[in-house]
Amino acid sequence: MRHSVIDQPFLLAQATAPAAATTGTTAPAGPAAPGAPQPPGLLESVLPMVLIFAAFWFLLIAPQRKRQKELEKTLGELKPGDSIVTSSGIFGRIESIRDDRFVVKISDNGTKVELLKSHVQGRSEPKADAKAAS
Repeated sequence: MRHSVIDQPFLLAQATAPAAATTGTTAPAGPAAPGAPQPPGLLESVLPMVLIFAAFWFLLIAPQRKRQKELEKTLGELKPGDSIVTSSGIFGRIESIRDDRFVVKISDNGTKVELLKSHVQGRSEPKADAKAAS
């Protein structure tokens, strides 16, 4: 019965081992050759991730937080009679304020709707013809 090299793990290890390992000599353990590439250090591997996070922070997160704070301030300052625009693009005038919503007049014939405060996008400028009529 003939055994192949693959069937014998020991023979496979001997067949694939470098010549120095089979002769009993070992290479000196020391610094790599001057031209050999060095493994990346901690700074080189972590620095790109830190820079990417900083870029995301300054380009996306910080401006969004600033807009959110401005919107919360604006919503707190709204009072009856102010013109607003909703997140769906409906313009109207605040008639009254309840706990978490506004009662908004959206047409000249007196149509009123209740809107959650979270759906108000901000103040709007009254129409030019409405300014002239008043």
